[in-house]
Amino acid sequence: MAVLPIRIMGDPVLHAPAARVDEITDEIRTLVADMFETMDTAPGVGLAGPQVGVALRLYTYSYQDDDGSPWRGVIINPELWMHPLVPGDPDPDDESEGCLSFPGERFPLRRSERVIVTGTDLDGGDVRIEVDGWRARIMQHEFDHLDGILYVDRLPDGDWKTVQKIARKRGWGRPGASWMPGVDDIDA
Repeated sequence: MAVLPIRIMGDPVLHAPAARVDEITDEIRTLVADMFETMDTAPGVGLAGPQVGVALRLYTYSYQDDDGSPWRGVIINPELWMHPLVPGDPDPDDESEGCLSFPGERFPLRRSERVIVTGTDLDGGDVRIEVDGWRARIMQHEFDHLDGILYVDRLPDGDWKTVQKIARKRGWGRPGASWMPGVDDIDA
């Protein structure tokens, strides 16, 4: 397994829809193992193919609930169904999220409280996940990456302007920008 560089906002692979995985090959299995290693080293709770420069529709996830229950897996070619959003502004304490492709920052963002995700696992078996709370947020966040959407793209204008200032100050927003988990001193 290898830790892969994580692309940063502005790299074209992050801003375009990813292609379906046609076949689960040894290369896909190696990619998934490397994505788990990268996600754990970062550390993060999810990592999509485009974030490591691979424009394929797959993502890994790993989360531990307050009671310590682990939740970890991979979804290939996912489909997402969301319950309608609850109207109103997001709670900055409970609904702030971050992203390994915009590291070191967090912004409040309203997400659906419940989702269903279907797809395929690494063995080609069917996957169906119905989750709520932070697990639902993770599924929506990673699914967005597969459609070329970063969570900062969903922020209101005031926060979006702040994102742009941060990106300019850090030299992000350009092709080829990346960071290496375990090497670069970035607070993801």
